[in-house]
Amino acid sequence: MNRSNLFREAAAFLLFILVIQQGEARYQPDWDSLDSRPLPSWYDDGKIGIFIHWGVFSVPAYSSEWFWWQWKGQPTLAVVEYMQSNYRPDFTYADFAPMFRAEFYNPDKWAALFKKAGAKYIVLVSKHHEGFTNWPSNYSWNWNAMDVGPKRDLVGDLGQAIRKSTDIKFGLYHSMFEWFHPLFLKDQANGFHTQEYVKAKTMPELYEIVNKYKPDVVWSDGEWMAADAYWNSKEFIAWLYNDSPVKDTVAVNDRWGNNTRCKHGGFWDCADRFKPGQLLPRKWENCMTIDRYSWGYRADARLSDYYTIEDLLKELIITVSLGGNLLINVGPTSYGEIAPIFQERLTQMGDWLEVNGEAIYKTHVWTHQNDSQAKDVWYTAKNVSASKNVVYALLPSWPTTANLALADPVPSDTTVVTLLGYPEPLKWSMTAQGKGMDIVMPLLPYNKMPCKWAWALKLEGLKNQKALPSPQSFSKHFEAIAMRRERGMLRSV
Repeated sequence: MNRSNLFREAAAFLLFILVIQQGEARYQPDWDSLDSRPLPSWYDDGKIGIFIHWGVFSVPAYSSEWFWWQWKGQPTLAVVEYMQSNYRPDFTYADFAPMFRAEFYNPDKWAALFKKAGAKYIVLVSKHHEGFTNWPSNYSWNWNAMDVGPKRDLVGDLGQAIRKSTDIKFGLYHSMFEWFHPLFLKDQANGFHTQEYVKAKTMPELYEIVNKYKPDVVWSDGEWMAADAYWNSKEFIAWLYNDSPVKDTVAVNDRWGNNTRCKHGGFWDCADRFKPGQLLPRKWENCMTIDRYSWGYRADARLSDYYTIEDLLKELIITVSLGGNLLINVGPTSYGEIAPIFQERLTQMGDWLEVNGEAIYKTHVWTHQNDSQAKDVWYTAKNVSASKNVVYALLPSWPTTANLALADPVPSDTTVVTLLGYPEPLKWSMTAQGKGMDIVMPLLPYNKMPCKWAWALKLEGLKNQKALPSPQSFSKHFEAIAMRRERGMLRSV
């Protein structure tokens, strides 16, 4: 056999092996296969996302983003009275859409704010339960942001701005159902044994936004009245992982049917404002609102309704210490501005991260999540190199005593303790019990503090710095959260 034939046979063999390997890497439309797909590393490394709830509900800016349902679906007295007092008797929800003008919407300003905040990904609501699409969808005639209201592609414009000037990942939220869509109501009346709505609306929209905008996150919601089989969720996710334009980078959540929360998907959301209080066997996310009572903008919100920066940073610290990501929601106005209170919180968080970000980004859980003796001290850890690990002790409050006693770090002769943002190493000693360490906190005037709220200690050279939680530390008792129609129209973001 001559060399050319040998080369051709070798090339054919390599191609055969490649095809087999690619075939083995394809994910099947079943949860065992889909759940085996590794979560893209960017998601776990990033830790912080910005959620953006924006739609026609931003026009009344009253009660919440569930305004239409609270008016016409399951009437709430305050919402009904608000409409009776402020609008003509024949006013419909669709009449709000032309008022959703977004005349001050500047995606470049939004992108700059999110970058300043230290966010590593954003999730924009492309369509909420009201059905109005913030992009010119082919499947939402005259009920989309190009045909009525802003008369522009709100999704595409923000995606372009984010990718042009930042390294932030661009994600999209999409509601699988719509409160009053006739095809959904028909499927519901049929006990979800028919799929007219899914085939005409849900799935065409999902494929459309993925192919058109190539989101790095597909954040599903509005799934809770039917199982994943009704929604064709597994088939869509298999396509997303195998053949979509974002197959190698996309992350998805767990809201794909009333049998999937806290059980299946790329990362778990489980419930709004989810805080498990313990380690979970899968990556999870705490999606929460700066406005404690609404995801959409509320014109009548009080200052006390908003998280303070101290509250927000503590939420971030605890979430990351327990292995989660924090997805922080803002609700823009109907005219396209992010309200100053939201801008301030995000800017404050960004200022804090400029000093303390190394204790948050690209960290992992340590063997202890919070100190077993010191009150309100939380830990993260990081692989600095192949041979070096670092542990961080995060303090939402400045200690009230000169010495901070930590029970769980085991120091060595080479241990070095520093306060992030402070130039000199801190003094420390072994505790009297021979375990843990006493750290001498510096006496600093307020104007010399490295940051205004929450602080991070960097612990290098610990004897137990490489320790990881045992498998028994991770809860194995979380079940899918059942959300069924007979329990009422349960609220979700």
